[in-house]
Amino acid sequence: MAQPDIRYQWSRLNVAEKLIAINVLVFVVNGLVPFLLGISKNSIVQWFELPNNLMDIVYQPWSIITYSFFHGGIGHLFWNMLLIYFVGRIFLNLFDAKRFLTVYLLGVILGGLTFVLGYNIFPAFFNTNAYLIGASAGASAVLIFICTYLPNQEVRLIFFNVKLWMVGAGVVLLDLIQLPISNSGGHLAHLGGAFLGYFYASQLLKGTDIGSGFSKLMDNVVNVFKTTGKKAPMKTVYKNKKRTSNFGSSQDYDKKTHQKKIDAILDKISKSGYESLSKAEKDFLFKAGKEN
Repeated sequence: MAQPDIRYQWSRLNVAEKLIAINVLVFVVNGLVPFLLGISKNSIVQWFELPNNLMDIVYQPWSIITYSFFHGGIGHLFWNMLLIYFVGRIFLNLFDAKRFLTVYLLGVILGGLTFVLGYNIFPAFFNTNAYLIGASAGASAVLIFICTYLPNQEVRLIFFNVKLWMVGAGVVLLDLIQLPISNSGGHLAHLGGAFLGYFYASQLLKGTDIGSGFSKLMDNVVNVFKTTGKKAPMKTVYKNKKRTSNFGSSQDYDKKTHQKKIDAILDKISKSGYESLSKAEKDFLFKAGKEN
């Protein structure tokens, strides 16, 4: 009885909420299993964290992505998940789940690469062994993507409204200021993710989707692991060709009309800001985001 219910609840979550659930589960397992087995706290995470040493990365290349699912403490996890939740709500009202995941994972990858390159290029980090964990680079990528795509959209910040471009600029500035003070590796990763988000959104506004290749790669990977059930026995079925053709063309027409309306609203947002939309347009965009 419980299993179908869990599956149903999981299916109702959007992609950002699923990411949060996975991160929380990994955090619990990473803390609980070593404790119960009486082994080192680092027993699990050491196989998934991203090292700054290039030779170490050769032996665990998967860590360029897996590091983002592990966190150093409750506070680290809480703030990252909170950011993913709020930026996810805005992002998924505009784009589909696949693009969210593309921006997020590319941010994780570029954030990880920025961390590794920083520790191997700048003398300040020489002779230092460091490891990177946390979802901050991916969260920063999605945040800065939104701030770049909707720079004049206002959000409530405690007692007053600020424009999104100000939020993005403030986040990047804080990372730059804190870089020489503490958690240098983390701030390098944040900046790498932020750059990805900015570059992706700025190119998308020009009509170029730089993540399309990565998105196709993800589809191919998913298809490899998809399990197909037994093929149903062949049946001879009579089809009314004329009716099927008409239905198909009508369905395609509806899809194209729906997408054209979404594109027109997004174009209006990029030119005049989110607040320029009518209530009907906002409702339509919200429903379209839910369908994705």
